[in-house]
Amino acid sequence: MTEPVRSEHPTTPAKRPTPAVDPAVTGPSTVAEPPRPRRGWLRNHAIDTRPLAIAPFRRQVLGQGTSFIGAMLTQVAVPVQVYALSGSSLQVGLVGLVGLVPLVAFGLWGGAVADAIDRRLLYLVSSVGSWVMTLGLLIQTTVGLDSVPVILLLVAIQSGFFAVASSARGAIVPRIVPPELVPAANTLTFTTSNVGQVVGPLIAGVLVTRHNGFQYAYTVDAILFTLALYAALRLPSIPPEPGSGAPGLRSVFDGLAFIVVRPVLLMSFVVDIVAMVFAMPRALYPQAAAERWHGQVGPLYAAIAIGAVLAGLSSGWIGRVRRQGVALTLAIVGWGVCVTVSGLAHPLWLAVLMLAFAGAADLVSAVYRQTILQTYAPDQMRGRMQGVFVVVVAGGPRLGDLRAGATAAATGVTLSWVGGGLLCAVGVLIAAQLVRPFWRYDASFAPDDTSFAPDDAGFAPDGDSVPAESPD
Repeated sequence: MTEPVRSEHPTTPAKRPTPAVDPAVTGPSTVAEPPRPRRGWLRNHAIDTRPLAIAPFRRQVLGQGTSFIGAMLTQVAVPVQVYALSGSSLQVGLVGLVGLVPLVAFGLWGGAVADAIDRRLLYLVSSVGSWVMTLGLLIQTTVGLDSVPVILLLVAIQSGFFAVASSARGAIVPRIVPPELVPAANTLTFTTSNVGQVVGPLIAGVLVTRHNGFQYAYTVDAILFTLALYAALRLPSIPPEPGSGAPGLRSVFDGLAFIVVRPVLLMSFVVDIVAMVFAMPRALYPQAAAERWHGQVGPLYAAIAIGAVLAGLSSGWIGRVRRQGVALTLAIVGWGVCVTVSGLAHPLWLAVLMLAFAGAADLVSAVYRQTILQTYAPDQMRGRMQGVFVVVVAGGPRLGDLRAGATAAATGVTLSWVGGGLLCAVGVLIAAQLVRPFWRYDASFAPDDTSFAPDDAGFAPDGDSVPAESPD
């Protein structure tokens, strides 16, 4: 892919122009009326709901939120059913493995396809495929097939469809929501997902203990998923932008190369990987609970999601922050510090409280990571950016579980927990300071949405009348 010619004398980047919103996608009301300013302390700090005025996005949030509750039912029911059939924790572990490989492969490939064809069509087809796999899980349970290999096969195929759908869905948002509302839109999306992470397992815990409980769980998932299908069906056509290219292995590598030479995008992935690999403590919950809190592990697993939900409900300020590189860095530093303190806590309430604060910081960092990907990259690359995002989100926590477990086995649970949080906080802060384009990134100064921007785009000038510096 040809790189644009860079000027030898960089000038101050222009302010982001008024977004060119496609009226065929967002509707005439979105184009005609800019978002109204929010007034009052409560409205400025409560979750920003303005994106819900855009009908396609509103349907997406409602459909995704309800379907995510159902997806959590299946996510709990599958390993419980596998263990009930096999009595083997090893085979339960295979559920995660067979799901991870398709997530990685089809996340990257699906992102490339999302840049080359109508995103609505891709999202709809992949969502239908995922729904059919849920029906397959229901059928195999109803007929009493009792086959672990069949369950694993269905999980693997469903993971592939889910990866493609996620890549397409993430690339759709900036096409139906104006750029200034993208942070608020992402906050709404992540908050509803976190609600599902809290509510879904609670419902699943009740269902799977009943007679025919697995059938109930898969049935509820299949029913709730129809709302997501309806939302996808009602989306307008979202064709690819000119110059998007054809999907394929070359297109995937083009997307990866696009990230590597742009420090802002590269660092948005690096800091997330560092946060998850070094500071994700969930693999340590069972041992810590057994040693400190008489086996009370449930509050630990719920704490991060609860904190993220509460942060989402009080997130009205997020969209007003322009120095998103700094904000993302500080959010991940906060995540690392809170994880560190939770690992030192002896009272259970203090550990849960600090994990909830960590979850709040993680919600903020997730919003800024996704927003940078959706607004910094041109539309021709957004599908591939979302594909990489799916891979990082899927793989990072799993690598973190491996790191935490291996370190705890060698050094003990406290050092693994606390040391990981400290390494995350210090490492991210140092890295962000060294990569100046990322640290100085300002969403007010953005690359043109329709071109492949150079890697020095998006800098905030050091003064109102001083040209931006060259990258350090």
